[in-house]
Amino acid sequence: MKRSLAAVLLSSSLALPAFAADSYTADPSHTYPNFEISHLGFSTSRGVFEKTSGKITLDTAAKSGSVDITIDTASLHTGWQKRDDHLKSDEFFNVAKFPTMTYKSSKLKFDGDKLTGVDGELTLLGVTKPVSLTVSDFKCGAHPINKKAMCGANASANIKRSDFGLSAYVPAISDEVKIEIQIEAFKD
Repeated sequence: MKRSLAAVLLSSSLALPAFAADSYTADPSHTYPNFEISHLGFSTSRGVFEKTSGKITLDTAAKSGSVDITIDTASLHTGWQKRDDHLKSDEFFNVAKFPTMTYKSSKLKFDGDKLTGVDGELTLLGVTKPVSLTVSDFKCGAHPINKKAMCGANASANIKRSDFGLSAYVPAISDEVKIEIQIEAFKD
């Protein structure tokens, strides 16, 4: 009897790490996917996507987790409406046909308890390609005002937009795009 009870306790304790992952929901008011691109070699143009949603699971003990982010392409904002309209057209983001872009991953990289990178897939204009994000300023803790558990980080990558079929005006408008994402997410 003692052996079977011990076996049950041992097997149930071995199963606990499978349930240790915490789930987080991206805070859309503090999540900013943005980009920089060289414009004609004279200046750097910048833009931000103002509507983002997503889920993140995180298990720092097991050094694992997942990311599932959706970005509303029609929420693109560059500070000039005429440019925004052009970028939303079928010549660039084609928001009528592709209203969202997504980033999905189940491979997170850690250095100790710190998240340092994410290997995932970006889907843009219906094309899916691998994109690795470098993560900095990763931090989890209690929000100082509402006291809810949260995590935040900055992530960055460089991509070639032509890899996704977004090749209008290359090379005058650079093929290389720097992506930066500031994210905060509350624990579910």
